[in-house]
Amino acid sequence: MQISPPTHLAPFIRHYIFLENSEEDSKNVRLFTDGSTGLILSGDMNLHSNSSVERMPLSFFYGALHSYRDFYSKGSFSLMAVVFQPYFFNILLKISAKEIQNQIISAEDILQHQLHPFQERLFNKADPLSVISSLNIFFTEFLSAEIGPDYHFIRGVQHYILQNRGSVSSKELEKFTGYSERHLERKFENYMGISPKKYSGITRLHYFLSLINKGIGDENMTSLSYDAGYADQSHLIRDFKINTGLTPKQYVKTENKMAVNFIEL
Repeated sequence: MQISPPTHLAPFIRHYIFLENSEEDSKNVRLFTDGSTGLILSGDMNLHSNSSVERMPLSFFYGALHSYRDFYSKGSFSLMAVVFQPYFFNILLKISAKEIQNQIISAEDILQHQLHPFQERLFNKADPLSVISSLNIFFTEFLSAEIGPDYHFIRGVQHYILQNRGSVSSKELEKFTGYSERHLERKFENYMGISPKKYSGITRLHYFLSLINKGIGDENMTSLSYDAGYADQSHLIRDFKINTGLTPKQYVKTENKMAVNFIEL
């Protein structure tokens, strides 16, 4: 279930996603980059990272990913994902998004007990829509403080990249912003956690994903890669595999696409 935030929060939160698994079997899941940061909330999740033996915190923030992260669950679980606009991490937590890129941070370490009420409601199987309504109030309170002047600039650059579906050059960004490539990169990484070039590549990839998720057959893969701005299919496959860990054909055959960037392996 994917729910949009209210209008006043839309510039900061992309959407909420509620996922639930009632089966007791272990599952392997993959979170891959979509250029966003976010928060995972749960009251009963038994999630482990494939890169370590440690159990994941019940609730955690994740920074901008450069590629993908694999997890496995033990038994049933339910979770609420709050998918941020990338720059909201900087506004919410007052830290550089570059410092937490590719990282997972326990929500308890940052917000202490502020998220416990939401975890308890999820544990008690509360209506997800009521939890989202309360989260909207929670995040609105954070936005009552003054937002730095760079926010509007970064948001404008992001929109320019999105409008062009990621097919923008460094020279075009310099012309659009009036900043040198290096200066823009520093500002962008501070707010977004990744460079404009990396964000453009992710945007182009997800535009291609939107095309193949419409049910387009394999025979049109080459033409779709050109439509998405790739110079050739080999470039697409290389970029696709770096960011998702799969080839386009493997992704198409993946049955359980739990969210736009969250799949069951």
